[in-house]
Amino acid sequence: MKIIETGFDGLYEIESTVFGDDRGYFFESYRKKTFEELGIQTDFVQDNESFSVKGTLRGLHFQSQPYAQAKLVRVALGKVMDVAVDLRPNSPTFGKHHTVILDAKKHNLFLVPVGFAHGFLALEDSVFSYKCTNYYNKASEGGVLWNDPELNIDWQIENPIVSEKDKLLPNFAAYKNAPLF
Repeated sequence: MKIIETGFDGLYEIESTVFGDDRGYFFESYRKKTFEELGIQTDFVQDNESFSVKGTLRGLHFQSQPYAQAKLVRVALGKVMDVAVDLRPNSPTFGKHHTVILDAKKHNLFLVPVGFAHGFLALEDSVFSYKCTNYYNKASEGGVLWNDPELNIDWQIENPIVSEKDKLLPNFAAYKNAPLF
């Protein structure tokens, strides 16, 4: 595995070593020992998977303390534009975002640490899979409005398919004076 720095503390893109031939391919999508050797301490407790049709935008979601989660995300089928927004008030990248294209053909992963809101846009029909370091807790879920002008995320789409719940999320300004992490 190769770790790619993003300029955000703890936020990494990961390129897997893929072994392939005319029968198909094999790769390790997660190996705790390898992560530890790279200095990444994680303890994943839950795996989730979703399917999204092309044009679906999910996010920007997070869970606050004490149920905050780090996530290791990847695409098993298709391609997504994945976005992480830093919500850690003491971080030099607070309020900034980083974007990665996750592609099932490339087999890349994105490690999103605690303290980030996370979302993605399905660029193709996609199966999205992710590991979490904490269990889902409904009372701790939160989010930031996907098209908040202050965040200025270029989603590269005019009218994405967005859930009613995600359309009602608060703007980033709601979190400036109310630290969650």
